Amino acid sequence: MKLEQMKYQVLPFQMERQVTIQGGRLASRKHTIYALIEVDVTKPRHMIQEHKARTGEALSFTSFIIACLGKAIDQNKRMHAYSDWRKRLIVFDEVDVNTMIEAEADGRKRVIPHWVRAANKRTVRDIHDEIRSTQKAPEKTREFGVKWLGLLPTFAWDIFFWFIFKNPNWLKKSFGTVGMTSVGMFGKGSGWAIPFGLHTLDVALGGIADKPGVVDGRIEIREYLCMTISFDHDIVDGAPAARFTQRLKELIESGYGVEEFITGERSDDEG
Repeated sequence: MKLEQMKYQVLPFQMERQVTIQGGRLASRKHTIYALIEVDVTKPRHMIQEHKARTGEALSFTSFIIACLGKAIDQNKRMHAYSDWRKRLIVFDEVDVNTMIEAEADGRKRVIPHWVRAANKRTVRDIHDEIRSTQKAPEKTREFGVKWLGLLPTFAWDIFFWFIFKNPNWLKKSFGTVGMTSVGMFGKGSGWAIPFGLHTLDVALGGIADKPGVVDGRIEIREYLCMTISFDHDIVDGAPAARFTQRLKELIESGYGVEEFITGERSDDEG
């Protein structure tokens, strides 16, 4: 059958997809190690659901995870260090999280990148308000400028990435210091996502599923989040990566920052 006799659609290839393609090409050159873990999110999700039932306000789960991520990195800043052209490690004080947000734009739902700056110095409420504001006015986010990078030819991307990744200050401004994506927001059930690993540290949130767990010697049905953490092994060794992963898990499972979000009172307990 000839092509002109077949039924098919011709759709435009979005320019921002070229940015994703080039990012994946760069990530394939890195020496990446992965940690695939399950995190018991029963406590924070119960607190979030109770708050919604009482007030009608839905706390952004993404903002909660970002706050935990910022806190964990704040306690071990080498997790988002980068090497410069002089072979020095640059360790930033502020944790800038490059994440993805689903928003209504141009009459349709789109997933757009957004930078949460200085996440380690902000509350869950502050991050939540920023994310909700971005969802309401996505045209104000940087995505609408970044997508035009998709017009660059491949050789230009190679030059662009070389300069960016040899100057960590430029990289921080352009891509943030940490990456986080959430695949679980688009489906239900257990399952892991594997991130590109473009940053020194990238986190991918997978699905949430009910599974039996042991609590105080009793078997209970708990909610477990599938989480994948990737590390640039040129920067981060296995032992520090394992300690960081355990600390991040502890912060999430304890519901770090959620009580403060609900009550509006800052806690002296930093988790």
